[in-house]
Amino acid sequence: MPRIPPYAPGPPAPHTPAGVTSSLEPERSATAVVYCEANLGAIDGKTANGLVRHSELYEIISVIDSEKAGRDAGAVLDGEPNGIPVCTDLADALEHAPRVPDAFIFGMAPATGLLSMRERAIVLEAMALGMNVVNGLHEFLNDDPEFAAAGAAAQVTIRDIRKPRAKKDLRTFSGDISQVTCPRIAVLGTDCAIGKRTTATILTRALNDHGVKTVLVGTGQTGLIQGARYGVALDAIPSQFCAGELEATIIEAFETESPDVIIIEGQGSLSHPAYSTSSFVIRGSCPHAVVLQHAPGRVSRCDFDHMPMPDPATEIHLIETFAKTRVIGLTINHENMTDVELEQSIQRYEGQLGIPVTDALSRPPERLVEMVLAGFPRLQERLVAAAR
Repeated sequence: MPRIPPYAPGPPAPHTPAGVTSSLEPERSATAVVYCEANLGAIDGKTANGLVRHSELYEIISVIDSEKAGRDAGAVLDGEPNGIPVCTDLADALEHAPRVPDAFIFGMAPATGLLSMRERAIVLEAMALGMNVVNGLHEFLNDDPEFAAAGAAAQVTIRDIRKPRAKKDLRTFSGDISQVTCPRIAVLGTDCAIGKRTTATILTRALNDHGVKTVLVGTGQTGLIQGARYGVALDAIPSQFCAGELEATIIEAFETESPDVIIIEGQGSLSHPAYSTSSFVIRGSCPHAVVLQHAPGRVSRCDFDHMPMPDPATEIHLIETFAKTRVIGLTINHENMTDVELEQSIQRYEGQLGIPVTDALSRPPERLVEMVLAGFPRLQERLVAAAR
């Protein structure tokens, strides 16, 4: 069956967040190669997938995946070329670069969270060539003597995205989230690696484009690598501090930016027994509303073939029972679906659930804006003011 032709969103809006916990807009000057061997477009390649679609902190000049070498990364992901070539290896990537790239980004998120021996050698090779390393794994390379020595020898840096602040500086939940008076909307999902971050990013950009000042708070490593101005890698924080760290980050975003809306990226799935971060996202953000992401074409949960995907209605009931919030819309991940199947799913779920349904990637972003405005009618005033 033919794949769905993608909706191609425009360039990031000026308000789109970039750079962690900083009110300054970043200069997108650092070039980067993204390593994603055998995983571009796959679930474990979600960091590379996200960077190909959207990056404010780095200019992505190529992706390494020998199985898809010679193709365009945008075409691989969404059927639309974006000028980012897929290369066979690091040597091939360097041939496509006018100079040695500033950064080597490890663009995979395997379940182990660790580098294989082969991957260690490739990262060390990049460092020897003078490339800084961006690492989103649970394995902190700055703590590894071999990588530390290699960094010192080549005078390059290692950015361990998931490494939390010292425990003495971690914050517990205070309840001050109640002082954040603008709408807080969490983008949750029925599974992991289902597109929550992508939908949250497109939603944030669309609201800003329509004059509703919106800030995205990231909760995973990919969003932080992309350039999220506010965020925390929640799955690397000791559980006692997860809700507090997220709460404090949201408060910082609110006090610094004075936004009309705050979007919070979800993690995992509240109903998935392998992930606890979804509950911390809800507890730390105390969202006024939730947008739920679902993949109708996905039969079972990622990495758990024996676990069937839940129905959106049951997930909505669980979320609204777990917290004092409401689900205002459903967004679709169209993997394994034709456009006809997608449209049928949209119509079916709208009828069953009684809420707006859309696909952030293949349908116009205005549908996401309408979803939020239906949930928060007072935001209409911002659109009227922006139109004047």
